[in-house]
Amino acid sequence: MATFPSITPTYGAAKTSQPNMRQVQFGDGYAQVIRFGLNQNPKNWILRWEISETDADTIETFLNARADDGATFDWTPLDSSTSYKWRCFAWTKSIPYKNRATIKATFVQYFEP
Repeated sequence: MATFPSITPTYGAAKTSQPNMRQVQFGDGYAQVIRFGLNQNPKNWILRWEISETDADTIETFLNARADDGATFDWTPLDSSTSYKWRCFAWTKSIPYKNRATIKATFVQYFEP
């Protein structure tokens, strides 16, 4: 299992949650909500790194390798001390000036046995 490089994201990261629930609306105005699935509240992290081009190349090489093999990777969220499984489906890299780069990526939590 691959582990994401230990390069800390820039402040301003955002975590989103979208619990997987189903709602049934009854004719009398009442509704019933149930959780759907075992791991029903996956997290997404929107991250940004403002780093050297060397570190940016390290991150991009890692993400490209995961895109090639389709595997999840381990990463510890900023608000946790526990590592979880993630995938990254899209990222951008910009070079604002010489020897500096910005990478923006969204990590999506996955659950595997």
